[in-house]
Amino acid sequence: MNRNVYVAGVGMTKFTKPGEHEPYTVSGVAAVRDALADAGLEYGLIQQAYAGYVYGDSTCGQNVLYRAGMTGIPIVNVNNNCSTGSSALFLARQAVASGAIDCALALGFETMQRGALGNVWTDRPSPFESFDEKTAELVGHDEIPLALRYFGGAGKSHMEKYGSTLRDFARIRAKASRHAAHNPLALFRTEVSEDDVLNAQVIWPGVMTRLMACPPTCGAAAALIVSEAFAERHGLRTSVRIAGQAMTTDTPSTFEANDMMQLVGYDMTRDAAALVYEQAGVGPEDLDVVELHDCFAHNELITYEALGLCPEGGAPKFIADGDNTFGGKVVTNPSGGLLSKGHPLGATGLAQCYELTNQLRGTADKRQVEGARTALQHNLGLGGACVVTLYTAG
Repeated sequence: MNRNVYVAGVGMTKFTKPGEHEPYTVSGVAAVRDALADAGLEYGLIQQAYAGYVYGDSTCGQNVLYRAGMTGIPIVNVNNNCSTGSSALFLARQAVASGAIDCALALGFETMQRGALGNVWTDRPSPFESFDEKTAELVGHDEIPLALRYFGGAGKSHMEKYGSTLRDFARIRAKASRHAAHNPLALFRTEVSEDDVLNAQVIWPGVMTRLMACPPTCGAAAALIVSEAFAERHGLRTSVRIAGQAMTTDTPSTFEANDMMQLVGYDMTRDAAALVYEQAGVGPEDLDVVELHDCFAHNELITYEALGLCPEGGAPKFIADGDNTFGGKVVTNPSGGLLSKGHPLGATGLAQCYELTNQLRGTADKRQVEGARTALQHNLGLGGACVVTLYTAG
């Protein structure tokens, strides 16, 4: 799997609140058509498609893609929790890199309901049984919705081990809002201050306020992945190359470490990043821009360390020094991230791809990272899977 693989086109819809959204069939098709137009490619040249979504019946991918073109190609529906979009991207890149095909579509879309995430199928074992049991043992608070307990618990663990504070999380959320103010596709574009975040509704005293959690969101995003030969044959851009990519899942340390940071994927992230750095021949010090999985401000903080952007325990200083934003060491989530842009589960990984592709092309407008040449994407799903992808400007 040593063929060069490129992102030839990307598309994305504006993310919206539940109840204000278009049907997934409309947003999904719009993202696909935007990606095709961006690449300058006809749908009939796509050889395989991977359609990611979490909340929907089987073959929703076909229901979207048949509206774009019924060409008889393989369509694979993908569900890997919050890492679904990047899992579709992983499969598309793998198919092209292997030489099996030359052009693949990765699509992600989601229609979410209002409120905190919860189990949909209550008549069968939950995939989070083991996670819930360990969370109950480590942090308790059964009255708090599960996702908030997971990531709030991880943040609390970092606070206890390394002395991070609630203001550190507030600084991350305020930074996200400043970035999103320049993203016309983001859900929340209003800037908030650190104090606004700290004074928001308290969800977990001393651990989390409402503004530290990402909102349920609806929307879609897509990417066209091609081989070098295909790009040359059809006159496509090769300005963004996927230089490394890895997917990891949980290991025994997730539960045996008795640490909420591990339970929410710290080790998966660290291991995937190490694999990608080795593949691409770069290190975290070489990165210009990162889109990481900030479903909660707490997860952004611990992910700085898992990705090697700063030493373990060094996240508070990294934040205080402004090394996570424009003018610092590496700009994180210039899109506004999940916290401000929104988090439609199936679309998130491909929305990250959309942002980083534009950053490396130099077409990100007011949120452009000057001179961006190397970009890292991190997308995490509990249950679990983590996908890390490294892009370089070709």
